[in-house]
Amino acid sequence: MVKTCMFCYLCDLMAFIITKKFTFEAAHFIPAFADGHKCRRMHGHSFRVEIKVKGEADEKMGILMDFADIKAVVKPYIDYLDHDCLNTLAERDNIPLLKNPTSENICVWLFRQIKPELPMLHSVVVHETCTSACEYME
Repeated sequence: MVKTCMFCYLCDLMAFIITKKFTFEAAHFIPAFADGHKCRRMHGHSFRVEIKVKGEADEKMGILMDFADIKAVVKPYIDYLDHDCLNTLAERDNIPLLKNPTSENICVWLFRQIKPELPMLHSVVVHETCTSACEYME
């Protein structure tokens, strides 16, 4: 069968994963850690977040999704976390997952906030440091 779109090579590919990256600065402490553990003390990170969207490319446009559309959904949540103490946000706004704000819990919280607005969401990756990250997907 002959492909009729101008991006024929895309028609033969089933799925793409595209990634949009964000950063935020935040303080936190992990109350679940034992007394004396360094992460139980208040400290901060320059968090990096990767939002991964999975699906088929539109034959006419030749893209899976406009990165600006991902940004429009995700940026308000990143701004909410930025330059705050995650534990304080958890208490103030009653967010159970952020009461123990591990990278894992931040991933799950972001995923659950974003998924209803971005149905093709594949996963959320939170980088706590340049060598430590967590990825959550359903």
